[in-house]
Amino acid sequence: MDPLLPRTSLKILGLWIGLCILMLSFMSSMVFGQTPTPIKKVIEAFIQFDETSTEHIIITTTRLSRAVIAVVIGASLATAGALLQALTRNPLASPSIFGINAGALFFVVFATVSFSVSSLNHLMWFAFLGAGLASILVFLLGSLGRDGLSPIKIVLAGAALTALFNSFTQGLLVLNEQSLEGILFWLGGSVSGRSLDMLQPVLPFMIGAGVLSLFLGNSINILTSGEDIAKGLGQQVILVKLLMGTAIVMLAGGSVAVGGFIGFIGLIIPHIVRFLVGTDYRWIIPYCAIYGASLLLLADVGARFVIMPEEMPIGVMTAMLGAPFFIYMARRGTNK
Repeated sequence: MDPLLPRTSLKILGLWIGLCILMLSFMSSMVFGQTPTPIKKVIEAFIQFDETSTEHIIITTTRLSRAVIAVVIGASLATAGALLQALTRNPLASPSIFGINAGALFFVVFATVSFSVSSLNHLMWFAFLGAGLASILVFLLGSLGRDGLSPIKIVLAGAALTALFNSFTQGLLVLNEQSLEGILFWLGGSVSGRSLDMLQPVLPFMIGAGVLSLFLGNSINILTSGEDIAKGLGQQVILVKLLMGTAIVMLAGGSVAVGGFIGFIGLIIPHIVRFLVGTDYRWIIPYCAIYGASLLLLADVGARFVIMPEEMPIGVMTAMLGAPFFIYMARRGTNK
């Protein structure tokens, strides 16, 4: 018997388990809230919709939109984190830590405050621009010096850019306090109060970036074995890196445009996934999408109960989970 067959079967089983967890998480998002709804009512809302039922209306509009958006953002951020860790060969890499989310957020706030842009069709381009600029800057800053790009330097560059963009964002809000209320939901990060209409403009870009990431899996495997080996095997290294960077910008920028600053999903999930399936990015990427979506759904459900009857921003929930994980990873890295 081929020894790889059992491993492949286990990985396929892990995908099915992940899908089951995702479905349970999705159903939890539909059921739980300030007013819990029985599962029977949730099912009835989709197969026997009653337009006079308040519960059915809440389920099919508010909770469904919220759950779908959480799935898309969670999957996107986790996939972007996996790509970024492969591209930089840095286990601490994620869109939130490397300033990519902060750059996208600053450009969204800048467009809102300075140009009164409110349409997501326009704001998403500012988010993509901010994410792309932050990506370029973090690589340039991390490459300065004699030794070139190094894991420590790129993390420091990312932290500096995050602080810089955050200070710029706060400065804009201080200068224009009237715009504060309108963009608070971007600052804290949230999927509450979003409609599927908000997701629609960026969804094609995020789906396209996700599909591109899946097709890049084998190329990423070759690239992570070393650039010299990759070039020796005939791989166009620069093209692969550009495609990875494009996917990261689309996934992270689109997530910020819809949900605001939601951090640490891109840090936590890739490490959990690598523990489950190893270093094969043909498996890592689909696993990250599924488990990232599940984690953000569960974080959103938890955010509804922490300070009831109010809701905690989901960005705060993910930070509570991610900050200890980041400290653990940083300590483990320095102790090696």
